Amino acid sequence: MDLPGADVTAAADPAEQLRIAGLTGVDAGLEIAGPGSRSYAFLIDWQIRVLAALAWAFVGLLILGFQSQRHGVMLYVVAPALCIYVFYHPVLEVLMHGHTPGLRRAGLRLVTRSGGTPGTGALLIRNIFRLIDSAPAFYMIGLLCCFLTEQRVRIGDLAAGTLLVVDKPAPAAALASLGGALGNAGSGALALAPEVAELVQELLERWSSLQPERRGALARALLARIDRREYEQPPDTWSDAQLHTRLRELLNAGARA
Repeated sequence: MDLPGADVTAAADPAEQLRIAGLTGVDAGLEIAGPGSRSYAFLIDWQIRVLAALAWAFVGLLILGFQSQRHGVMLYVVAPALCIYVFYHPVLEVLMHGHTPGLRRAGLRLVTRSGGTPGTGALLIRNIFRLIDSAPAFYMIGLLCCFLTEQRVRIGDLAAGTLLVVDKPAPAAALASLGGALGNAGSGALALAPEVAELVQELLERWSSLQPERRGALARALLARIDRREYEQPPDTWSDAQLHTRLRELLNAGARA
């Protein structure tokens, strides 16, 4: 399931956006990243992985001694440095759920064609094809594909079914897009409006795939509208688990009402 809520520019070219149908009936639009922003993110990641590989090599030489035997240098210095450089993208994209430091800095994220978070398999396929995209040098094939394809994707994205989109977390805008439906919701544990119940359910279903800060912001924004109870500890200070539990309670209470 996909939460509606990406900022949509009315004048934007439809070809430059990924359209997603939400359960609430409100379509969301994710702005597709162009070659410029992709290149910017890549350059940041490239600098990080080069510096990390060189740092490992330098520290390794200090520990082993610059006069160490060639076998030891290759095994403990060169090989790990190459692994850092080669596996930087696949490892971080999997661990960070479609992000890398460069993508975060550039305000981008990886999504599937339906707007969800890519799985491990898709991310690994995307990076295997990096060997083709990077040929013959400086990612010329990949960059050319980004200019020629409708959704600005490289070969790895075509194979994995992924897209790079502009990451615009906007919980307030997401709620506003419901056209005031939340304003009709009951308070506390009363029955929820159907539109609100669907939004809560979507958030809970996608909970594990969303970044903690994003799901926390969405959960707090929802609770501020539909949960009027007084608590000793305000919801703004609740932990991730407390927010999830309270949303589940409200949804279950609404189903019983």
